[in-house]
Amino acid sequence: MIEIKETIDGVRPTTGQRPDNSDKHKLKAQNPPDKYIWGIYIALLIISIIELFSASSTEIQGGNVYGPLIRHSIFLGLGLALVLWLQNLPYVVFNKWAWPLAILSVIMLIFSMFFGVSINGAQRAFKIAGFTIQPPEIIKLTAVILLARILGQNQKPGGITTKGVIYSAFIVLVLSGLLWVNGLTNMILMMFVSVSLIIIGGIEWRKLMMVFVVYGIAGGALFLIKYATPSSTEYDSVGGTEIVAANSGAGRQETHIGRIKRFIAGVNPEDSITDKNRQVFFAKLAQANGGVIGQGPGNSRESARLPLAFSDYIYSIVVEDMGFVGGTALLLLYLFLVARAGVIGYRCSRAFPAFLIMGCAVLIVFQALVHMAIVTGLFPVSGQPLPFISKGGTSILVMSAAIGIMLSVSRFAVTSGDKKAIKAETEKLPDDLQAINISHEK
Repeated sequence: MIEIKETIDGVRPTTGQRPDNSDKHKLKAQNPPDKYIWGIYIALLIISIIELFSASSTEIQGGNVYGPLIRHSIFLGLGLALVLWLQNLPYVVFNKWAWPLAILSVIMLIFSMFFGVSINGAQRAFKIAGFTIQPPEIIKLTAVILLARILGQNQKPGGITTKGVIYSAFIVLVLSGLLWVNGLTNMILMMFVSVSLIIIGGIEWRKLMMVFVVYGIAGGALFLIKYATPSSTEYDSVGGTEIVAANSGAGRQETHIGRIKRFIAGVNPEDSITDKNRQVFFAKLAQANGGVIGQGPGNSRESARLPLAFSDYIYSIVVEDMGFVGGTALLLLYLFLVARAGVIGYRCSRAFPAFLIMGCAVLIVFQALVHMAIVTGLFPVSGQPLPFISKGGTSILVMSAAIGIMLSVSRFAVTSGDKKAIKAETEKLPDDLQAINISHEK
């Protein structure tokens, strides 16, 4: 017997059974991959190759000047292959695998806490077959996919339901509690992305304020728990990087507190260079050398003296090479990415793909902004790679996956406003992806 179900597009017949989401070919591509996202991605890859080579002076060993560039290019190539693969997968696949991916990333994160290796003072990675995997980078993207699923399922004409807000906040608090051990900025980034998606989905100001209050209380509690126990944390002079002593098990509280104090005090030209201010000092010097148009690609002087010039401080090398003009152009590339995602997300007929593309874009762009803010002295020192530009295999692959997901949405989500196409998409989606995109309906 045929049951009649009412949808936003009218009345359609259904057998009452959920559509088979496993049959991926049912959802056909509506558009070619978005050329603007591809253009921004390729531009970032070109800048990455140039600037990584310029910033790798401290990594050159045995006269092999191309060694760091070759390793970096291999990961960029793997990332490109990942983008090409993911853009051909219908976005419903990411909804199906949201929970398994999130659970797997949490398991990897917990494993790295107990059996991992220390990187820049935090036990945030583990090695498999010679490759270093950093779960904090992975968990940020899987959290975005999971939040898109939860918010997409709880999108109503009036905005996000109360249940959706509560579930999202709970997930973020749990993941933030795990990420806090590996870095304060990761926790802040996670909370910012979740708040951005909730605002995009529509929420009353009263509920939004409650989210801020809950996040504030939870963050304060984590702060007190983490800093209540004294530690034997100390600074290591190797590479000018602050790391936790091998015999310290109490965390990085003195490192965090010291960074905040030095951020408030600032760096003055007459200050002596120490292991604690070396990064900030030479980063500012590199940016000063850049001037308006820069010294030219590959002509950086400070990359040989700046610790972590190839990762946490690579934006200072970008500014030294390409000046204020080049640094601003790179910033605009990231901003164009989130703007393009906003255009596509606004046109999506369903809520889930809109949340998915916006979540990936906000993750990439906000991480870039945090990196730039740290390097330019607007934020306290913290390790946060510049997406696609900084050295780091896990970060490159994760951000490439985010680009691939964005391209998948641009291909398979209906964005034309064609009622027939919207109806066809609706009939092929499972029940949990039927929620409409309220911005598309306005």
